[in-house]
Amino acid sequence: MNERVLASAIVDLLEDGPMPVWSVEVWGEPPFCYRRTYTIEAKTDNNAAQEGIDRFVREMESLRAVNKEG
Repeated sequence: MNERVLASAIVDLLEDGPMPVWSVEVWGEPPFCYRRTYTIEAKTDNNAAQEGIDRFVREMESLRAVNKEG
């Protein structure tokens, strides 16, 4: 079965400017109970959150693939 990776994020502004820098904390729902923090440049907090969740999902899918191979 190929379970979807479900995740949530909290975003904090680290540096304002033309291209703000954000700290994005992302955590997953079981069976992907991991927590990651990414530093992301994005125009808005929503863009930063989406990029953080996208990175998290790619990372969890890679972990799943490695676990299936091993």
